[in-house]
Amino acid sequence: MPLRPLPIGGIVLAILVALVSTGCATERPAEPAGGPIVVAASIDTWGSVLAQLGGSRVRARSIIASPATDPHDYEPTPADARLIADAAVFVYNGVGYDSWAKRAVHADPEPDRQVIDVGRLTATPDDGNPHRWYDPANVVTVADAITAALKRADPSDAGYFDSLHTHWLGTDLAGYRELIDGIRSRYAGTPVAASESVFSPLAQALGLDLVTPPGLLRAVSEGIDPSSADKALLDRQLTRREAKVYVFNSQNATPDVAAQLRTAERAGIPVVEVTETLTPRGSSFQDWQSNQLRQLRAALARATGR
Repeated sequence: MPLRPLPIGGIVLAILVALVSTGCATERPAEPAGGPIVVAASIDTWGSVLAQLGGSRVRARSIIASPATDPHDYEPTPADARLIADAAVFVYNGVGYDSWAKRAVHADPEPDRQVIDVGRLTATPDDGNPHRWYDPANVVTVADAITAALKRADPSDAGYFDSLHTHWLGTDLAGYRELIDGIRSRYAGTPVAASESVFSPLAQALGLDLVTPPGLLRAVSEGIDPSSADKALLDRQLTRREAKVYVFNSQNATPDVAAQLRTAERAGIPVVEVTETLTPRGSSFQDWQSNQLRQLRAALARATGR
């Protein structure tokens, strides 16, 4: 039905309509006409961050979201390839952790797709530690890049993405940051041991002294047998309680790791479990990380008496 003319001048009415249609009105922008944009991540670790920073303006998917799946050896399905091709924003870890994702991106280049390679973004060397989500500073760097990519993919909702970014860093990550600051302030310099390199970035951020031989950390992470000398050294460190806490990745429980775990338990060293994917499945990045940090704080308190 045609609208009846309002009792104001036609020129004024035209100006008002033009202002609203071009987004100059003061109300928050409406949902995009085409609905939420499709975004994706190779692993749920970054997928959780992506989904939270996209909010209602995105439909987010993580290709790997199961603790039983090894990101190193994963073979993407045709549906995965379509998802990567269709995504307005795609985040993958890089540094050899999910090489299949890098191959999929290069196999189907999309000029308008925003791609974030976390390893490249954080200037991590090709042979560096790929577990960048255990570095708190890298987490912020990736969050900044995700918001910038979302704004490029959907400029009309830039203000909305900015507000989510501010809230996530300032409110949602507040407990996570407080735990990191508290552990570093109270336990910096405390010697700890770990089963592999997944814990290394966080240990450094917390100021803990990771005494495990670097060669062993790297070997276990890469699925290589550690040297006999490195295994013997870690065994001595645990037996003599030279490490106050033992941190192990339960998703990479090799026979060597199982032996280390038994040695730590026999020596009365508190044990802390960490994982490479969100645990429990479907939890948020910050809840998962904060829960592990609380367990680590409790173990350090038991071991040091403070």
